[in-house]
Amino acid sequence: MMSVKEINTVQKPIVLIDKSLDFFNGKVLFPEKLSKANEMLKNIGLPKINESSEIENAHK
Repeated sequence: MMSVKEINTVQKPIVLIDKSLDFFNGKVLFPEKLSKANEMLKNIGLPKINESSEIENAHK
């Protein structure tokens, strides 16, 4: 366990994931939304990313 001083100096957020959620691994909870998202990705695709724009965004 981290002390309060260590927690205050950490730059990343501390997130604890509930192990009971492992029950849902591999299950599709919203099949209609999943099929709609897959259809949109098939038709539209993912945006093209330039290496220069990635570098610029990383320095902001």
